[in-house]
Amino acid sequence: MENENCKQTGAPVDENKVRVKVLLFARARELVGGSEVDLDVKEGATTADCVAELTNRFGALEVMRDSIVVALNFDYVTEPVKVKDGDELAIIPPISVNKSQTLGSREKCIGSKLKL
Repeated sequence: MENENCKQTGAPVDENKVRVKVLLFARARELVGGSEVDLDVKEGATTADCVAELTNRFGALEVMRDSIVVALNFDYVTEPVKVKDGDELAIIPPISVNKSQTLGSREKCIGSKLKL
């Protein structure tokens, strides 16, 4: 039976897991079919582990896995960072621009992608 306190707070039922709110943007949102997903991962998991779990859960995301940008609690991350219960992880797909537009390198605009 599910613990009522966990249900009310949105915390994972398994105390060895943490719940991360994943925010999906643009094409990632389309592939998953929604803009938010709650992801329960093992305590000690990193942002890279979360991305791996997302692509396992939503296979359609695999096509963009190597080109997404990840933000944890509003900060872009380029190295795996340990996640905590209640963290927000944003999945930002690559930005495509018209060839006539010059925004500079993608890294200059929004940071480097997460090294997986």
